[in-house]
Formats: sequence, C-alpha cells, structure tokens
Amino acid sequence: MNEATRIQAPTVELGASGEEFQNLHELIRRARANLNQNSWDYIVGAAETETTMRRNRMALDEIAFRPRVLRNVAEVHASVEQFGRRMRLPVVIAPVGALELFDPGAAASVARAAGTFGAAHMLSSVSEPGLEKTAEAAPDALRMYQLYVRGGDAFVEDVVSRAAASNYSAFCLTVDTAHYSRRERDIAKRYVRASRVRATGGDFQKGLEWRTVKLIKDRFKIPLVIKGIATAEDAQIALDHGVDWIYVSNHGGRQLDHGRGALHVLPEIVDTVKGRAKIMVDGGFCRGSDIVKAIAMGADLVGIGRLQCWALAAKGEEGVRRMLELLEDEVIRCLGLLGVRNFGELDKSYLHQAAPTNLPHVFSAFPLLDIEPYRY
Repeated sequence: MNEATRIQAPTVELGASGEEFQNLHELIRRARANLNQNSWDYIVGAAETETTMRRNRMALDEIAFRPRVLRNVAEVHASVEQFGRRMRLPVVIAPVGALELFDPGAAASVARAAGTFGAAHMLSSVSEPGLEKTAEAAPDALRMYQLYVRGGDAFVEDVVSRAAASNYSAFCLTVDTAHYSRRERDIAKRYVRASRVRATGGDFQKGLEWRTVKLIKDRFKIPLVIKGIATAEDAQIALDHGVDWIYVSNHGGRQLDHGRGALHVLPEIVDTVKGRAKIMVDGGFCRGSDIVKAIAMGADLVGIGRLQCWALAAKGEEGVRRMLELLEDEVIRCLGLLGVRNFGELDKSYLHQAAPTNLPHVFSAFPLLDIEPYRY
C-alpha cells in the first residue's frame, strides 16, 4: 500500500467484487437474501427492548463535524501504527461468536480478509474454526484472541499460552457477560442456537474477578485487552492492574439493556486513561465517518462487529475485504473534507455536539437500505 492516497483519484480498487458492491448497504442487502431468519435475527437483534443498540447509533449521530478549509489535502492516508505494525485502517474486526452461521470459512475467512487488507482481527473463543486453525489460516495477519472464561486458573493459563504460541498479538478478556442476556428475537421463536446448547462452564464467567486480570499480567508478557469497560471507575481499576488496552464496549447492545451508547461512554474513559493505556471502542460503528469520530475523540482502534457479519454473509472472505475497502474510501474522503491529511492531524476540535436527524436503529446509518429492521 502507498503511504499516501490521493483523494482526487479513486480510492477504492475495483477488484473481483468491485462492480458488484459499490456501497456498504449493498452488502447488507445481499446478506439478507442469503441468510435464513434465525441467522438474520441473531445478528440484527439485541437484548430485551434493544435500547442500548439504538443508543449506540444515537451517540454517533449526535456528533457533527467542524471542517477546516483551504488546507492542502492532495494526499490523504488512513493508516496508523499499532502493535509495532502499520495498519491500513485503525480498525479491528471485532470478536463475534458463531461466525459459521454466515460463511463456512467462519473466522478463518474474516482473519484472511483482515490480513490481506491490512486491518486487525480479534477472534472470539466461541467462533469456528478455533484458536490454532484460525492462526494457521492467516499466519501473517495482525491477530488478537478473545476469551470467555469456561474454567479455572489452569484453563485460563492454558488458553493464554496457546494464544501466545500461535503468535496472537494480544489477549482479550470479555467482562460484560457475567449473565447471558435475554435475546427476545430468539426467545419469541423458541430458537436456541446449537452453540448455546453445547455451551458449558458459564459459572466461571459469572465468577470472574479482577484477580484473573492480575494472574494474566503477572504470568504472561502478551498485551492484555479488557473488553466491556463502560465506566471511568472500571477503567481506573484496569489501569491499576497494568492493562494494556481498554476496550469500551456494550456488546453491541446485546447484553445489558438500557445502557449508554459507546460514544457517550468514550469521553470519560479517555479522560481517565490519559494515555496510560490504549483504547478500543465498538458499538454501532458501520461507516467511515463513525471511525473518524471515534479516533478524533481519543480512541486508538475501532471495532467493527455487525457489519463484518453482513459482509461475510454477502460474499465470504471477499465480502469482508470489500467492506474494508469501502470503509477506507469513506474514511479518506471524510479526513480530506475535514481538512486533515491523516489521523495524526485529527483531534476533538473537529467535532461538535448536534441533534440527530434520524431515528436510531440497527440500519439507521444506511438510509438507502430498504429493509425493515424490526420485522421478523
């Protein structure tokens, strides 16, 4: 990849699927056509009233831009450096369970796409084909591993050791799933995914405490990510334990109902962290402008959750790679129109609080998408 991309030139390379998918919403439309109702509801739904999910979008839509003009933006690039590597976008493909619902290649397809493009991938411990096989499928990708704890200390130590041996760049504990939420789209149909039937050891996640964070930091050198931080108080405790990355997330609104939107949480985390750890954030991010807003507010990486599933369902590995190409195009155009050439020139002075113009829902970022979000 060239370090700089001229914004006047086409910023999206039209590969094998270039003519097929020219907008992100076209990937979602294809995903809807390809998925059965159960798989579709699994990824578009959230917990109980789905309020937290809608607040994720509302928080993003309440931020407007303050562009600067008459600046030389002939060359704009969206790359950043993290984990000692140059990334084409400050994006981590977020951990999602049961990716095999969307494509037979599951997480291996997503990891390959992220690696080929130049983004990071975080593998969920409840997604196929598992820790070692995903690493084998994308050995050169920037990979992270996320764990739901299903055993005691020996179990945790074993998984961390395996992740380090497979050259994962970071290890992540998800901490907002002490109890599995009520996913009412599934309950209304009496539908239970096979992976949920097979799941065991949930009491270990319920009993998870900060002592496990200390255990990992004391015994392993791999960078540690804590996913599910939603308050300044917990961010401070994470800092006290030497956590390397604080991951601001509400599980896409799929756990605690009536939570705050992720971008409403992010400022207090940034103010608490003050550069002492890196920050990831996810929750409703699905446009290039969303990514720009989060980075301007102080995040270091932005997680892409549902959008990766739609892209994967649309056209497998190729669909995920195309999604990243389109996001890059949107980011570069957004940066150039703001009057900056790269993320290093961006800060919160480019942002302004504003009233949202759209009713927030899972598809409110895609006004041209003719899919009813709440019909099932």
